[in-house]
Amino acid sequence: MLEFDLKYEADRSLERLRPIVHERIRGSSGNHVVSHESIELLDARFERHWPRLFELLYRIYGQHYDFFYHLTEIVKAMVDSWMERSGELRGLDLRRENDPNWFQSERMVGASLYVDLFAGDIHRLREKVPYFKEIGLTYLHLMPLFLAREGNSDGGYAVSDYRSVDPKLGSMQELRKLATELRIAGISLVLDFVFNHTSDDHEWALKAQEGERAYQDYYYLFDDRTMPDRYEETLREIFPTIRRGNFSWHESLQKWIWTSFNSFQWDLKYANPEVFCAMAKEMLYLANTGVEVLRLDAVAFIWKQMGTSCENLPEAHLLIQAFNALCRIVAPSLVFKSEAIVHPDDVVRYISPEECQISYNPTLMALLWEALATREVKLLRQSLSHRQSLPAGSAWLNYLRCHDDIGWSFDNGDAWQVGINPDDHRSFLNAFYTGQFEGSFSRGVPFQHNEETGDMRVSGTMASLIGMEQAITQSDRRLTEMALRRMRMVYGVLCSIGGIPMLFMGEEWAIFNDYSYLSDSDKSDDSRWIHRPSMDWSVIEDAADGSDYRRYCFDMICRILYGRKQMPALQGNQMELLFTEHPHILAYRRWEEGCQIVVLANFSEKSQSIDLTDLRYAGLSHFMRDYFSERVYSTSGTTSLAPYELLWLEEH
Repeated sequence: MLEFDLKYEADRSLERLRPIVHERIRGSSGNHVVSHESIELLDARFERHWPRLFELLYRIYGQHYDFFYHLTEIVKAMVDSWMERSGELRGLDLRRENDPNWFQSERMVGASLYVDLFAGDIHRLREKVPYFKEIGLTYLHLMPLFLAREGNSDGGYAVSDYRSVDPKLGSMQELRKLATELRIAGISLVLDFVFNHTSDDHEWALKAQEGERAYQDYYYLFDDRTMPDRYEETLREIFPTIRRGNFSWHESLQKWIWTSFNSFQWDLKYANPEVFCAMAKEMLYLANTGVEVLRLDAVAFIWKQMGTSCENLPEAHLLIQAFNALCRIVAPSLVFKSEAIVHPDDVVRYISPEECQISYNPTLMALLWEALATREVKLLRQSLSHRQSLPAGSAWLNYLRCHDDIGWSFDNGDAWQVGINPDDHRSFLNAFYTGQFEGSFSRGVPFQHNEETGDMRVSGTMASLIGMEQAITQSDRRLTEMALRRMRMVYGVLCSIGGIPMLFMGEEWAIFNDYSYLSDSDKSDDSRWIHRPSMDWSVIEDAADGSDYRRYCFDMICRILYGRKQMPALQGNQMELLFTEHPHILAYRRWEEGCQIVVLANFSEKSQSIDLTDLRYAGLSHFMRDYFSERVYSTSGTTSLAPYELLWLEEH
């Protein structure tokens, strides 16, 4: 009965709002040329997606006495944004509606970077487009580049203005030009939408500090500790070494402010429908710059409820789904990527065509590093056996490193299932990757070590964590060879397991940790800056002309990425594990439309034997050829994999 009523109310509300939509279009038509066909298409999108958007907004805000007023304001914002949308982007909308799974292609290859650290500014970044094409990128995520507070801005995640680029990096006009040039080159632009919080110097926060009641209601403000203390009973600390608890005292306001992360990052109050409407306007403004994917930052934290952890609450999902439905009407080519570094069971709940079509895969990332440390694949395989599958129309974003730390986000139940004590194992991994475990090859450093709970994460570049920094520092050729083998093997898995592989730019040249952050007062208390080095292009140019480990790493990664693009079997997410008893070899099959490939990856520094006869039972042919070596393997007997060897076996 409830669903029937909501459908009726949705239809009735759209009937009332449609005159406002058309009047809004007519009122703006003097500044924009809009065809009759375009208006009909917008009407059709409203007809198709409005019932879902209405239901979501009703479930979140229907109890507000002025619900229809807020509904009207949201629709006005949608129409205004649609009118501002360029003809080029409207054309992209049509193409993506006809090909909604475009991001699942085997040709998708991603990367992320900081504009200033990689190129200096947007203008010089535009000059790097040929470099991105050389690598084979089709997806480029620029880390936060909008105006942020001076000094410590959490790497740009304390946004002061969503509509202004940091002047040191360029302008919105240059960003739009970059988006167009990337699109012409076949590369989708990805930007962050930091929507859990704003900086304390954002216009809304400043008005709140000036005493404007309406803007104080954009945030969670408390006169005393009564309510914060009640909330704190069930909250965890995110940055315990920076500030205890989740609330910060503001001297001029004489109030406590909810700040899940840093004291200068004020959490937004989405229980207020004005906040949803205001952030929808910011989101749609970004959509019109030419961004094709928005990374939704800190999705788990956006709804608060007393007596809960205030993470992964049902209303958080409703909010994201509402933003999604809104974009299906106004900017349907826009795709969401969730950043949910939480329990694996919670990560997957954000992923669907109706919520976030793409998601980081933090569990795979953590378990690839875990398998490299243990030389065993049992925990990785256990997790993959029931966590890699996703709903149709969605995809993982697979990565080894990113701008953030490594947290050991595997499931305790998965660990116990394969005989591992999860708490002890996390302690081992922290010791191993910070070089405190005997025999470790890693040069990582601790991040946010909580002395009380023992919780800790790890910072470091890919090359420093995987053993290359140790090898080069010690001038040890054998260690260098082992580090290169690890790289090749693990990137081969990353690019074939299912999803979009993503590089953190610089790792293609095996860039080491940058310890200079320790001498910068704005960065020294955040060890994540150790894996955010500036690109030294003079060193890279020298390496490009040489034959050292950097050149080998670059060529190797490019070869793997190129190979991925040649294999239709690697599109989508479908994957079947094979040889599930071998302790050191991860094996799986990928397939699509008559094409299939078997991947074998030896996670041990010792040679390992494996009987390929079982491949017959998987329906494969008598002979398989490795893509990399072009060697032909018989599926009639045993073969040996060299230390850290990777095989991509195609039917021969």
